[in-house]
Amino acid sequence: MAQLFEVHPEQPQVRLLKQAVDILHRGGVVALPTDSSYALVCHLDDKAAVDELRRIRGVDERHHLSLLCRDLSELANYARVDNRQYRLLKLATPGPFTFILEATKEVPRRVSHPSRRTIGLRVPDHKVTQAVLELMGQPLLATTLILPDHEEPLNDASEIREALQKRIKAVVDAGACQMEPTTIIDLSQGEAQVIRQGRGDVSALGLDAA
Repeated sequence: MAQLFEVHPEQPQVRLLKQAVDILHRGGVVALPTDSSYALVCHLDDKAAVDELRRIRGVDERHHLSLLCRDLSELANYARVDNRQYRLLKLATPGPFTFILEATKEVPRRVSHPSRRTIGLRVPDHKVTQAVLELMGQPLLATTLILPDHEEPLNDASEIREALQKRIKAVVDAGACQMEPTTIIDLSQGEAQVIRQGRGDVSALGLDAA
C-alpha cells in the first residue's frame, strides 16, 4: 500500500515531506500536487523509476516528460535558453506553463526526446511542490497524473492511492488541485509555438492560443 502524507497546502509539515523525499531518493514514484493537477514524479537519475513512471502513465520515450524546477536559475542548468526565451520564461514563471527547450548535457539522454534532444521544463507555483523541490535539492521528473484509460487527471488523493497502491510508493495529499493540465509552449524551433492550451493564459505572454 502506498503511503499517504496529509499536509497543509500552504504550510506543509516538513517532517512528512522529508519522508516523501526519502522515498524519491530510494527510487519510488510519488503522486504530488502541483498548480495544475496532481503529477507523478520520480528522481531524474533513477532509470528504473523513470521506466515505471512511463509504464504507469502509458507513454513511450517520444512523450515529453517534464522537469519540475525550483526557479529559473535551476531551469537554466538543464536547458539552453537565449535572451529572448529567458524574457518569456520570466513572464510565465512560476506558473502553469511547460516549456519545450533544448536539453543540456545535465539531462540524461534517456529522459529527453529521442530524436529532438528536447525536454519539458516548468517552475510550479505551489507551496507543497516547491517545498519538496527544495528538500530534494534538484529537479524532479514529472508527468501529469492521467491514467491510460482516463481523459482527465485524478484529483483526489484517496482515489489516487486506491488506483495506484501497488505501483507508486506514496501520495502527498494537500487537498484537491486544479483539474486542468499546463499550457505547453515549444521554444525549441525558433518562434514560440503553443502546443497545448491548458490552465496558463498565453495572452499574458503576448502569444496566440493554439
